[in-house]
Amino acid sequence: MDLKVAVVTFERNMEVAQKLADHLNGEVVLYEKGIFKDIFSNYNAVVAVFATGIAVREIAPYLGSKWEDPALIVVDSGLNFAIPVLGGHHGGNDVARKIAELGAVPVITTATEVHQKPSVEGIAEKLGCDVRNRKSTIEVNCALLDRDVEVLEVKGPKIIVVDENVSVLVKRKDGTTATLDEIDGINENGINE
Repeated sequence: MDLKVAVVTFERNMEVAQKLADHLNGEVVLYEKGIFKDIFSNYNAVVAVFATGIAVREIAPYLGSKWEDPALIVVDSGLNFAIPVLGGHHGGNDVARKIAELGAVPVITTATEVHQKPSVEGIAEKLGCDVRNRKSTIEVNCALLDRDVEVLEVKGPKIIVVDENVSVLVKRKDGTTATLDEIDGINENGINE
């Protein structure tokens, strides 16, 4: 997963922030009130080197959806813990694991990963696909916790009708990550607009 990473910090934590930025190929951004508005628009992942409470309060006005928001990973200034607060399935858990290489404990809370099960988002990434009907991932990820869920590949031309609790993945033609809007004008319900 190739992410553009910002490491946000106070001046006093600059040494830890620079160490993280170097390790993650990211950029250090000094904290100032309202900085997250710009950061949320320009980065895929944000590592905040300060208290979780500060991070949550600062990002709250800019939250949209799990599909558009950047991953947020909070790291304490002692580099003890890396906590994916947002976007665990969208790069946050991977960033926390990468930070663990520096000695921090990754605090992973996404149910599928805690129970060592695949997630729809992870399956899509491994297969080079995008999730078309995003609402389905809640129910399918819950099912993946309890049982094996079959992954079927159907080659077209075909017409496929699915229940809303079936995740539909579409292969990327060029192998890159694309947003939903970039893929054939299909909306999140799988309907061509």
